Amino acid sequence: MSRWIVCLLVGLAACAAPGAGAQLIVRSLLPDANVARARRTVTLTALVENASVAAASVRVALTAPRGVTVSPAAAQTVRIAAADTARVVWRVSASRPGEQRFTAAAGTARGELKLLFLPALAARKLPYIPAPSPVKTTMLVGAHNCPLWEADRPGMWSNILKHPERTPALGFYAQESPEVADWETKWAVEHGVSFFIYCWYRDGQGGPVKMNFGSAIHDSLFKSRFRSKMKYTIMWENQARGQAGVSSESDLMDNLLPFWMENYFKDPGYLKVDNKPVLYVYRPEFLIDDLGGIGQVRAAFDKMRDACRAAGFDGLYLLGEYRGLDPKHLTLLKSLGLDYVFAYCWYVPNNPTPQQSIDTQMGYIRKTQELGILPQVLTVSQAWSGWSDEGTIWKIPPKDFGRLLTQAQDFARTLPKEELGSRMLLLDNWNEWGEGHYIAPYREYGFGYLDAVRDVFAPGAGPHQDLLPEDIGMGPYDKPYKAIAIREAAARKAASKLVRKPGWDEPGLAAWWSFDEPAGADALLDSSGHRLGGQLVKAKRAPGIAGSAMVCSGGWGLIPPSPSLSFTAGLTVSCWVKSAEAGQGNTWVLNRVYSGGTDTGYRLGVVDGKPCFEVPLTSFSHHLSGSVDLPTGRWTHLAGTFDGNVMRLYVDGIEAATMERPGPAKANDFHICLGNYEVDHKAFFRGLLDEVKLYNRALAAEEVRKHASEYR
Repeated sequence: MSRWIVCLLVGLAACAAPGAGAQLIVRSLLPDANVARARRTVTLTALVENASVAAASVRVALTAPRGVTVSPAAAQTVRIAAADTARVVWRVSASRPGEQRFTAAAGTARGELKLLFLPALAARKLPYIPAPSPVKTTMLVGAHNCPLWEADRPGMWSNILKHPERTPALGFYAQESPEVADWETKWAVEHGVSFFIYCWYRDGQGGPVKMNFGSAIHDSLFKSRFRSKMKYTIMWENQARGQAGVSSESDLMDNLLPFWMENYFKDPGYLKVDNKPVLYVYRPEFLIDDLGGIGQVRAAFDKMRDACRAAGFDGLYLLGEYRGLDPKHLTLLKSLGLDYVFAYCWYVPNNPTPQQSIDTQMGYIRKTQELGILPQVLTVSQAWSGWSDEGTIWKIPPKDFGRLLTQAQDFARTLPKEELGSRMLLLDNWNEWGEGHYIAPYREYGFGYLDAVRDVFAPGAGPHQDLLPEDIGMGPYDKPYKAIAIREAAARKAASKLVRKPGWDEPGLAAWWSFDEPAGADALLDSSGHRLGGQLVKAKRAPGIAGSAMVCSGGWGLIPPSPSLSFTAGLTVSCWVKSAEAGQGNTWVLNRVYSGGTDTGYRLGVVDGKPCFEVPLTSFSHHLSGSVDLPTGRWTHLAGTFDGNVMRLYVDGIEAATMERPGPAKANDFHICLGNYEVDHKAFFRGLLDEVKLYNRALAAEEVRKHASEYR
C-alpha cells in the first residue's frame, strides 16, 4: 500500500461555539478547481470538525469579496456529531479575473483561502488538445523536469497537501498519460521553453539497464502526439551510490551508453547542439569511486565521445552539476573532463526576500565566471522549500522572476560566443512540486511564471491564449490518485475509532498501540482514547506479550502526522520487543526522525546490537545506547525517557544508560513509523513489537519498573 495520505490542515483554530459549548476547528477551505477562471463556477468546501464530546448545531459562514457570487446561502447550519467532521459546500463565481480571498468561519474558528481567477473563457468541447504554436526565442531555453508523479506513488504529493496553492493545473496527475506530455509540451513551447531535462534514474547497476520513474519519457512523451514539437534531454541522477551509477567502465560502455544511444541520442527529439547530444550528470564526482579514479573518469568520458562520433555525431556535450563556489570542486570537475558546469538549483540561505533571492543567484553566476575554472551554462531558480519545508524557504513571484530572467539573459550574452552558455539557459524547475520549485501552470499564479519566460525570451511573440484541460472538455488526469485517496480516507476514519483499554487514563499517556485488532485488519487503533490510530502495512499480527503483537519483517505501522505527537517538555517511549536476530545493526521499532528534520523528534531501536534511544539536538545527535546486546528469543521491555535535560534508557526496568541533553525536544510534523525506520525501508526491526506507548512526560524510574513487570 502507498504512503499514508494525510489531509491538509488549513487555518487551524479552536474556539467555543455559541450555544453548544462545542470546540470547533476549520480543518480546510479548498476549491474543486485546480486553477479557477472568472465567470466559471468553482465549488468551495470547508471541512469543519467538532472536537468536543457532544454533538452540536454549527453555523458556518463564508465571507467572499465584492464581485463574487455565492450560492446557496453564505451562512449554513450543519449538525456535527461529537468528534466528527462535516463538509460545508458553496458555489462561487468571480465576475473578473484576479486574486480573491475567502474566509469560512465557524464561531471564531477560521479557514482562509486565497484563489486566483484567470481571465474568463467560454468552455467548449474539442476532440483533442489544439496543436502547439511554438514561439521563436532569443536563446535556447530548457527546464528541468522532475518525473516523480507516477500513479502508484501517491505519497509523492504529501507536501503539496500541506500547500494546496501548489496544486498543478493537471491536478495530482499520473504522468504516464500521453495527454499529460502533450499539455506540458503545448504549455512549454508556447511560452518559449524549447526542451525538458528529465531526471533519469537507473535502478541497479552492473547489468542490463532498468529504470526508476521512466514513465514520463517512455510511456508519456514517446507516445504523445506532440513529441516532435519540442526537444528533451536527460540528467543522469546518479546520487544513489551502488544503485544509480555504474559498476565499472565496461558497465558504462557496454550497458548504459548503448541504452542511451539507442533510446535517446539517436532519437530525432533528443537535444543535439552542434550535432552533439547534450548529457547532464547530477553527481559527476561520484564516478571517481565508480570507475576507480579521476583519470579513469576522464578516459571514460573520452570513450563516450568517441562512441558518439562513431554513431555519426560530432561528439558529446557533458555537463556536470554543482551549485557552489569552491574552486577546488570546480577544478575537480574540470579534471574529470566535463565541458560545462550547471546548477540544478541555487541554494539561497536564511529565508530570503525575492530581491535577496535574485541578488544571491546572480552573485553565484558572476562569481563562477570570475573564477574562470570551468565554463558554465546558467540556471535560474524560482523558489525552494525542500520536501518537508526544511531549512531555507523562499519564492520569487512571477513579476520578479521576470526581472531575474532578464538579468540572466543579459549576463549570458556577455559570455564567449563559442560557449554553450551564451546560447542556452536553464530554468529550475518545471514541476518539482514537492521541493517547492516549479514554473508549470498551477493554482497560485496560474501561467504567471510561463508568461514571464515568454515575455523575456520571446518578446515579439504577441498576444496568446492559455488553455486549461477543462476549457476544452478534457481530463481529469488525477483519477488514480483520487481512487487511492478515497480508500485511504476510509482507512483513516476507521483508525480514528475511539478505543480506551484499561489504563488509558494513566497520567501523561498520549498514545498506545497494542496491535490487538483482528488478524488481517489494516487499522492500527490507539488504545489511549486520543484517536491517534494509523495503518498496519505489509505486516502481520502474532501472539504477543499481551494479546497480539506486530510481526516486524519489513512492513510498518504508520501513524499520520499530528501536533499531539510532538512533546517538548518531556517524553517517554515504552514498548515490548522480542528480537528474532542477534546483532541487529541499525533497526528501529519507533521512529520520528527523518530527512528534513534530523535534529527533531525521537526514536527507539537497535544500533550495533544494543538498544538505542535518540532525542536529537543537532542532526542525528544524542544517540543513547546500552552497553549490553538486546536479548533474543524472549520478551524485553524497552523505555526511553527525556525530561528536558537528561535522556535515560531502560532495559527490563533497569536503567541501562544516561546522557545529558539540555533543552526541549524539537517538534516536527512527521508521521511515526512503527517496526521500521520509514515506509518501505530496509532498516526494519526483526522480531515482534507490542504495547507501544508514548507519554508527554518523562516517567520516573519507579514507573518504568512497574511497566516492565506488568506482564511478567
